[in-house]
Amino acid sequence: MSLELSSLPFDLASLRAAYESGLQPQDVVREVYRRIAAKNDPGVFIYLRDEASVIADTTRLGPCDPAKPLWGMPFAIKDNIDYAGVATSAGCPDFTFTPHRHATSVQRLVDAGALAIGKTNLDQFATGLVGVRTPFPAPLNPFDEKIVPGGSSSGSAVAVANGFVSFSLGTDTAGSGRVPAGLNNLVGLKPSLGAISTTGVVPACRSLDCVSVFALTVDDAHCVFEALCAFDPSDPFSKPSRTPSITLPPPVLRVGIPNAGSRTFGGDEHSKESFGKAISVMRETGYMIVEIDLEPFFEAARLLYEGPWVAERYAAIRDFFESQPESLHPVTRNIIGGASRFSASDAFAAQYRLRELRRSAGQVWSNIDVLVTPTYPRPRSVADLQADPIGPNSELGTYTNFVNLLDLCALAVPTGFQTDMFPESITLIAPSGNDGLLAGVGRQIHRKSGTTLGACGWPFPKAPEPEASRICSAAAGEVEIVVVGAHLSGMALNHELTGVGSRFLRASKTTADYRLYALPGGPPFKPGLLRVASGDGFAIEVEVWAMPVAEFGRFAAAIPAPLGLAKIRLEDGSFASGFIAEAVGVKDAVDISRYKGWRAYVEDRKDYGQ
Repeated sequence: MSLELSSLPFDLASLRAAYESGLQPQDVVREVYRRIAAKNDPGVFIYLRDEASVIADTTRLGPCDPAKPLWGMPFAIKDNIDYAGVATSAGCPDFTFTPHRHATSVQRLVDAGALAIGKTNLDQFATGLVGVRTPFPAPLNPFDEKIVPGGSSSGSAVAVANGFVSFSLGTDTAGSGRVPAGLNNLVGLKPSLGAISTTGVVPACRSLDCVSVFALTVDDAHCVFEALCAFDPSDPFSKPSRTPSITLPPPVLRVGIPNAGSRTFGGDEHSKESFGKAISVMRETGYMIVEIDLEPFFEAARLLYEGPWVAERYAAIRDFFESQPESLHPVTRNIIGGASRFSASDAFAAQYRLRELRRSAGQVWSNIDVLVTPTYPRPRSVADLQADPIGPNSELGTYTNFVNLLDLCALAVPTGFQTDMFPESITLIAPSGNDGLLAGVGRQIHRKSGTTLGACGWPFPKAPEPEASRICSAAAGEVEIVVVGAHLSGMALNHELTGVGSRFLRASKTTADYRLYALPGGPPFKPGLLRVASGDGFAIEVEVWAMPVAEFGRFAAAIPAPLGLAKIRLEDGSFASGFIAEAVGVKDAVDISRYKGWRAYVEDRKDYGQ
């Protein structure tokens, strides 16, 4: 075994470069199995495919194919997700069955050229955030064996952190795709509900379940997400969605953080200091920091385990639970068995309360674009769980349990290492459909952290920036719209764009034949952009956003007089629909063209508001 291959990072960029230099997938597979044997952690995989079978898969790949974005990339699968011909146990030996077809998510990865290595360990029936509720040996946290690896997707996270595979699939109902990522110095992508098919996944809470992705970098996680994201008519919870391209953060990004009353670290000063450092990095990056009260989010979280949603876990395995209760892990049996204390009326009452909380918590998105929290309050030890199997698990879910209940997407991102050299992590959260924005923000934060990848000490790859044409132009199903005033990022009406799934494309200017006016009325105060004769105008600063075509008509219908939509000519010679004022509408308005943009005018008029 050459030193070069044994030290090769398995992030996608490094592997692609190695393949371009002549490395063969068969050699990568042999290296995968060498690393697994050398680490000798029996808790990572429940089932490891035969090495010869995976090498046989490489012969069917054919030559490297740009149409297969994951060509030759090894990956692991949480053992509640089906791989044809391989047993699925969900962490319970007596429950085991052998599926005849791949889960939809696995099939899409295989079609994209990825190589499945094996099935990974988990908290039984995906019930837990600790990774030790398993009848098999628990995976070892590669940074500190005394600390839990995180669950329920424990083996999937440890497999990537140890450099066995490039990425892995987990599932996430209450944080199982984020807590293990944070505890293992990984990126953990929890997609919008319905974006990735759950056909072929043993359900936990089927209405909340997501297939999640563990990866070494944000770019890697998002590349896998793009391969996975597709409508699946066989999944009643699948939702049509646009291609989730990485989105550049807008010029003004409003980042919400928990206020002092909403922050808890369990008395751990390392974790408290880590989150403070992350906030400082975000301020230095230029993000606008807004403190918010998380109590409505926390109340929603309490419904998940303290309310009747536990009955959904019971419904998922009802026949098995009733016929073989002794087959379950004692803690899992106790949690799921608690469903019997809830009635149908309790379930409806909780649904009604959740609707109210979605409304109250949803109001925060008028003031922020992204919510950032610690991924968990503090690491917890195996000894903690032996003394109290419930309390530490609940604490780990403090900042994760509410996300799926409130129909949000999330991305756990490493931010460096504490003074005790344990990994630090934050989680970015946004409304459903904003997966691309989280990727854009997350890649900025991850790169600024200067941290290494996983537990192998690998440096950040010299990966190219995402193709500019993909992130700065509208995709299929989107229309470009130019905004010039209160809809600019950070302004009072920007939420009318983000609230319907619009994404920032680029900052630009008009050609020099427009004038800008401050219209009477408000708040919110608005400008009027008027096209004038050539040579009598200014180049006015604007932002270009991509709006879903399905939302464009409703948005246009709500535009008040004297404003309307017209094609605006931009400095690069292109045209896009945007806000324009009628000439008669600026009769009593103030000409502010000399500011060359609404933001500059508002900043000069601090008393004016937005």
